[in-house]
Amino acid sequence: MRKALPILALALLASACGTSVQRMDAGEVKDVSGRWNDTDSRLVAEEMIADCVAQAWYPRALKETGGKEPTVIVGTVRNQSSEHINTDTFVEELQRALINSGKVEFVASKKERGEVRDERLDQDTNSSEETRTAHGQETGANYMLSGTLNQIVDQEGGKAVVYYQTNLKLLNMKSNKIAWNGQKKIKKFVKRSKASW
Repeated sequence: MRKALPILALALLASACGTSVQRMDAGEVKDVSGRWNDTDSRLVAEEMIADCVAQAWYPRALKETGGKEPTVIVGTVRNQSSEHINTDTFVEELQRALINSGKVEFVASKKERGEVRDERLDQDTNSSEETRTAHGQETGANYMLSGTLNQIVDQEGGKAVVYYQTNLKLLNMKSNKIAWNGQKKIKKFVKRSKASW
């Protein structure tokens, strides 16, 4: 029995230090660090796009296009916060919200267009005449959406208020006029040990 106690104690210690993984629903909200996360990205995109397509520029754009949905492209969203924020994920959320709104046509990003153009060049050489896609048939965007992610941290000891401000602008590609200017704010109160700040 005495020989078994150290082994049992060692086994209990090892199990206490092990990694535990719990699967979650992708839509479940769980703030662990207080930093910008997937929920922030999704909610900000959905709210801002819903506001964007509900504003005064939209009926004017429909009038200009003869009732046809205006075409939008998402440009650069710059991270100006002190955190590492994957803005590609946020841009994808914006694109998804724009497409799912059903209010606009949407064109591919600069990088995606480059891949499509490379494929068309390849088709010129390798595809039959009947199936080849011709150059010069792309749809141009009427508007470009771009913006910034900003952050202010007010910290004292183990407490902090983390404030995020997302600014997006919709620019008319023809006139360079700002058709819509949106802003979404998030504020989080975070308590943690002083050593982890």
